[in-house]
Amino acid sequence: MSLAAIALNRFGLGARPGDSAPADPRGWLLAQVGQFDPHPAVIAALPDAAAMTLQYRQNLGQLRRQGVVGVRRPGDPEPPKDPEAEAAREMGANAAQRERRQAFAQAYGGQVNARLTLSLTTATPFAERLVHFWANHFAISTDKLATATMGGPLEFEAIRPTITGRFVDMLLAVTRHPGMQFYLDQAQSIGPNSLLGQAARRRNAPRQPGLNENLAREILELHTLGAGNYTQADVAGLARALTGWSIGGFLGGGFVRRPLGVAAADGQFVFQPNWHEPGSVTVAGKPYRQNGEAQALAILNDLALHPLTARRLAFKLARHFVADAPPPALVERMAAAYLASGGQLPALYQALIDAPEAWAAPLAKFKTPWDWLVSSLRALGRGSVPPLQAIGALRELGQPVWRPGSPAGWEDDAARWAAPDALLRRVEVASRIAAPLAATLDARSLAPRILPGTLSPATASAIARAESPAEGLALLLVAPEFLRR
Repeated sequence: MSLAAIALNRFGLGARPGDSAPADPRGWLLAQVGQFDPHPAVIAALPDAAAMTLQYRQNLGQLRRQGVVGVRRPGDPEPPKDPEAEAAREMGANAAQRERRQAFAQAYGGQVNARLTLSLTTATPFAERLVHFWANHFAISTDKLATATMGGPLEFEAIRPTITGRFVDMLLAVTRHPGMQFYLDQAQSIGPNSLLGQAARRRNAPRQPGLNENLAREILELHTLGAGNYTQADVAGLARALTGWSIGGFLGGGFVRRPLGVAAADGQFVFQPNWHEPGSVTVAGKPYRQNGEAQALAILNDLALHPLTARRLAFKLARHFVADAPPPALVERMAAAYLASGGQLPALYQALIDAPEAWAAPLAKFKTPWDWLVSSLRALGRGSVPPLQAIGALRELGQPVWRPGSPAGWEDDAARWAAPDALLRRVEVASRIAAPLAATLDARSLAPRILPGTLSPATASAIARAESPAEGLALLLVAPEFLRR
């Protein structure tokens, strides 16, 4: 297998019929880091996180006006029953729910379409693959109301602009983004002994502010140190330090009146000093005595440069690009390069691309459904597909975009994706996407261009014996060497 083929199919997003093999594969990959456009027009045209936050706030207001949420407080008397009013309210709520789902589906479809269009047309496929990798590292799931339309904005606004800089800048951008804040309930985390917490106790308010540990736990377990490398005391310390990190006037599933906090625009990160838990904390064995926002900033900066974080990031990148069980020596070299650079992500990429191991084991990685669909469409020369078709195919294949179901993201190994029933679904999808192009594409001539150096005699023979052009194209897309990279 040629180095050019590895560059196109393993490090990139899959070869296209008109692609020429890069003369300097390593140089071609590294150059993409500097050429990458984090703000392409197809993304700039979409509503941003601020618009999505406003939409969410308006939806909550509509639900409250209809009596669906937030109409009674503890101690309020039970309202009198009115069957006609109840029926009218239910009809209105159902209509509003249909309207809300339609708006969410439209926004989500536009975001998926932008991501897929970039993947099919990009001149920097290695950089785009890095975007997908980091978006999965900092995964949120769009299957809850608050984040239903936040998957795209988190990737477009926090991940894309930071893949070529320091890891801590990406970590901070993600932690401050409304997508992550809403997903892990950070925007409603208030210190019990903060000024707001003390005032609530004095008033004996029915709802007392509380500390939320969700974001702190996932930062330690998933984003930095890794499972088994932190304690519950570390989680509690980081959670206390993060109190006051919020979004606009968001609180407790809704938006509070401005007097409770610093005014900020919808979707904008804001530090609320009166919500911050006072006092020092200890995380990963180090005390932090800073005041206010500086406390969590110091912790996140240290976590980003921790040797355990370096090893975790190196392992995950090596697993994604090289093998499900990457060589330990490669992981250590990558981690060392990262630490020596002061946490620069390009140092990780350089160490990966320079590693002989990254180029020595052909077809070691089984493609995820997203990888496979993108590489299939690129192989067929597609520059776009209808959003609903792509969304439906990815749902059928088991990997809907930005919906992994947990903060851990999608699995990145063959054990998750190579089951017989999953392969059968790929055969069915391959047949559907190949059929419309069978009249213009000949799989026999296309196969060597898409699989240079890896096309086996068995696959070439099977394609040549196909009963129809459409079957030949579908066979190419589910060939063993195409299913791997």
